[in-house]
Amino acid sequence: MLMMYVTEVMNFIFWLVVVPFCIGMIPANFISPVRRSPGFILLSGYFGMWALFEISAVPAVLWVKYDNFKAASAAFTVLSLAAAAAGLLLLYRNGRAGGAGLIWGTKGNDVKSLSPAEWIEWLLFFALLGFQLYKAVAYASFDGDDAYYVVESLIAQESDVMYRILPYTGRPTDLDVRHALAVFPMWVAFMSVRANVHATIVSHVVMPLVLIPLTYLLYFEIGRLLFAERENQPVFMIIMAVFQIFGNVSIYTNETFFLTRTWQGKAVAGSLVIPALLWVFLLLYGEEKQKSDIAVIKNRANGGIWMLFAFVHMTAGVCSSIAVFLSCILTALTAFFLAFTKRDIKILLKMGAACVPSVIYMGIYVVVAYSYLL
Repeated sequence: MLMMYVTEVMNFIFWLVVVPFCIGMIPANFISPVRRSPGFILLSGYFGMWALFEISAVPAVLWVKYDNFKAASAAFTVLSLAAAAAGLLLLYRNGRAGGAGLIWGTKGNDVKSLSPAEWIEWLLFFALLGFQLYKAVAYASFDGDDAYYVVESLIAQESDVMYRILPYTGRPTDLDVRHALAVFPMWVAFMSVRANVHATIVSHVVMPLVLIPLTYLLYFEIGRLLFAERENQPVFMIIMAVFQIFGNVSIYTNETFFLTRTWQGKAVAGSLVIPALLWVFLLLYGEEKQKSDIAVIKNRANGGIWMLFAFVHMTAGVCSSIAVFLSCILTALTAFFLAFTKRDIKILLKMGAACVPSVIYMGIYVVVAYSYLL
């Protein structure tokens, strides 16, 4: 029994930590070392992993009728392990060439240099984070959407079928166009199969323990860009944690979804995808963008960030179909105002290119929906 639990935990660590971290080394290899950090690598790795899952699962949902989950899982396993190996090879190549490896983005971020006040602030934040994780797991919230999303994950785990069985009755059905392209429940099912753990347990226990800290890691990376003074970063994190705890003023708020429906794609879209777009905007065009970035790696200072930009747009499609539309609208508005203020039409072209995967996704959705309506 103990060995079974150890094996399950090791499988989760491999697929939820090791693989995304190795994938994240690919975009990290194409950014300036002063921007490279473990947080950037893990976050970009997760978005890259979800982008690979979209490439694997969406074609299987649309064009493979029987055992389409098995086909998608096989394709995703090959793609993700190949990407992880590529990330390790890039890290090894940099080490052999004497280049920068995994370095912290800015100087003076080591734990030893923290002041007593910063220690107290960070301890307070981690106490708030621990409180949220405990509540999310020990007092798991069940709602009507669980009857669909969690059951879809369970059906995929037990029957190797994606969106071909109606969760409410267990009977075969036509393709559910509304949910078919949002394959986040299938990613949950993939993790359930790899760890040999029931999909309901993965949804209500494992996903909050992974996605909540990952969201705060994203907030931390945003805070590093917003606040030049390191002393402001723990205060920013505490404020964000308090907002999340006391944001349950309605069942429709992002904070409610973040803590009570963490495992649902629309919760990930609101908590991770939209803030990640803001993070990418700050990385690309924030006022802290130093000239030294270009000096360190002249030709590759922002290549990895644009790669991350495309990954985030693809992740929006994994989470929710409407999130694709919202991310494109947000990107278009940001590109317009940036191009106007900076007087650079190239911004529109670059951001438009990053939205190409989302445009293709919306085109597929329209074609599939129209064909099923006829």
